[in-house]
Amino acid sequence: MYQGQTLHLTSLGEQLVELCFDRQGQAVNKFDAATLSELQSALAVLARMPDLRGVLVSSAKDSFVVGADIFEFTDLFSRPESELAAHNRSQSQVFTALSRLPVPVVCAINGLALGGGFEVALACDYRVLANDAQVGVPEINLGIFPGLGGMARLPRLVGGAVAADWVTSGKSQNAEAALLAGAVDKVVDEEALADSALALLKSLAAGETGWRGRRRLREGGFILDGEVLAKAKADACKRHPQVPAALAAVELLENTAEGNLEQALKAENLAFAAIAQTQAAHALVQLFINDQFLRKKAKGYAKAGRSTKHAAVLGAGIMGGGIAYTSAARGIPALMKDIAQPALDLGVDEAAKLLDKQVTGGRLPQAKADAILASIVPTLTYDGFDQADVVVEAVVENMKVKQSVLADVEQRVSNNTVLASNTSSLSIAEMAEALARPENFVGMHFFNPVPVMPLVEVIRGPRTSDETVATIASYASAMGKTPVVVKDCPGFLVNRILTGNVLGFLRLIHDGADFQAVDAALEAFGWPMGPAYLQDVIGMDTSEHVIRFISSGYAQRMVPGYAHAVELMVANGRLGQKNGRGFYRYSNDPKGRPVKAADPQVHELLKKIQPKGQPAFTTEALVDRVMLPTVIEAIRCLEEGVAESAIEIDMALILGVGFPRSVGGALKYADWLGPQALLERCERYAHLGPLYHPTEGMRERAASGARYYS
Repeated sequence: MYQGQTLHLTSLGEQLVELCFDRQGQAVNKFDAATLSELQSALAVLARMPDLRGVLVSSAKDSFVVGADIFEFTDLFSRPESELAAHNRSQSQVFTALSRLPVPVVCAINGLALGGGFEVALACDYRVLANDAQVGVPEINLGIFPGLGGMARLPRLVGGAVAADWVTSGKSQNAEAALLAGAVDKVVDEEALADSALALLKSLAAGETGWRGRRRLREGGFILDGEVLAKAKADACKRHPQVPAALAAVELLENTAEGNLEQALKAENLAFAAIAQTQAAHALVQLFINDQFLRKKAKGYAKAGRSTKHAAVLGAGIMGGGIAYTSAARGIPALMKDIAQPALDLGVDEAAKLLDKQVTGGRLPQAKADAILASIVPTLTYDGFDQADVVVEAVVENMKVKQSVLADVEQRVSNNTVLASNTSSLSIAEMAEALARPENFVGMHFFNPVPVMPLVEVIRGPRTSDETVATIASYASAMGKTPVVVKDCPGFLVNRILTGNVLGFLRLIHDGADFQAVDAALEAFGWPMGPAYLQDVIGMDTSEHVIRFISSGYAQRMVPGYAHAVELMVANGRLGQKNGRGFYRYSNDPKGRPVKAADPQVHELLKKIQPKGQPAFTTEALVDRVMLPTVIEAIRCLEEGVAESAIEIDMALILGVGFPRSVGGALKYADWLGPQALLERCERYAHLGPLYHPTEGMRERAASGARYYS
């Protein structure tokens, strides 16, 4: 009847036809331009069948349709809004053609039906769902909302309140929730899905159920009362304060509730085209692509490196215990050595606490937790280190101590064992000078807290072999982390760029800005916490050391030429959360978590280092003066080859320090501003010093219009 590369039509007898999604050569079905084109062709075939009595929509894969091909979005969203609207309208009309077939249409949903996959199911008259399947509209995670009829059809099926919740949360819904909401008509065992859906179709075709009347009911409006609407708007803003699509989706529901389906589809089309032009949509789509890039790169590391079956950690305590736990939890047993029994006890206790949380939260059975803890072997000796594929050194951040420990362990492991130093700042090249096999040595910078933070910087020294880099990157991936390979330089990648960010903040305070206003401006921009609050969390003494060490490595542009706020705080015993006093003061809530409060004394204290008084700053100026040094330093890292690509730099910032996802990373932000506009902002603040001076490469891009993302 019809055979395409993504779907086909098959006669089921009795003038019934199955439209089956079955993408050739792929494990999953997805909606891309090819699928939409073939669906349109298949529907044309069905429309020409005079004796057609019913259509069954199904999938030959383990999942129904997992969503759209997001790789097509970057080109699509870059088009003018009117052109994008026209393109989207033509796609949506294919789904409308399915919904208007003059016969009943039943959809059999297995596995996942997400995004466009769920939207095609919504265009059908009835939906039968496997009991282990899930449906949903996760588009908000890409900074958009459904645009193929989902915003029009979903509320007419489940009501305005449920539709608003599903769209703004982006969560997948299990079979029980979908049935309760009315999104599906029947839930059955997966083995019975095909037969059950076909039986329903036969009964509809025989006229046993009034499917035409049901279809007409869904072409009207839906209820969305004032109280529900107010809550939906509040939830949208709370869930996604930097993503305009969330509130816009609720407003779209508000504006289309009283109209008919046709009017709602037209409004959806225009709203979708507008929301796809927002910064958040461009950034979040790029982040999805970036994530796929890093996953593919991780597979390459796994092929190029040696597998890690046994690991060892030098140095226990909270850091060593966190590393050993993270390794063991992913099935790689770990020796954990220290020179002091109390440190070993602390490391084991840290792992045990982490496992207890998993058990208490219902995420891990007790027997599995016990097995993981048993695979962490504390020791005061080097017994068993000769069997380790990887040794991670996590002792005190002191060059001489690290060199001594690494040289010692190198003599006790095999010639193929990879040694990795968990350091946040010390030179890998200098550490390697103490080793006989520097080609087997690499940096492995975990971010705190180790079990939570997803990023690991893999620092290549000047003599580190490619195989060693790949082995540690692969080990990091096996631990559930995202590895980013970087060059050895002061601060490596993330801390170097973050230092530029902090110095921009400190110069603002020196020039008289209110630190609370700075925090508010940067949090509104999308940072999880403002720079003053961040210093309190890090600890002033720690931050002072990092600023001094990293800035000295780039002295001509980074060393502050003035007394700055972090130094002042340390001198006055205000270390942040660790002693309850920093930019803010802290007390503990009933669960022992620090609660921030304003401290009027700080403003008086800061006046000592604010020779210009306290002038007013616009919100734009507060953001620019912190963000510009961040962006410029990220650009320098790309130009100097500290990381291989804009993707890796941006993802390291997002995963390592919580750079705003809705902005997409420093280099994506630079592209959003545009090379000429970025240069103009740099020139506006050039009088503040080298931290704001653009690179020659930035000037060249401004002249040519080149972007960091092609």
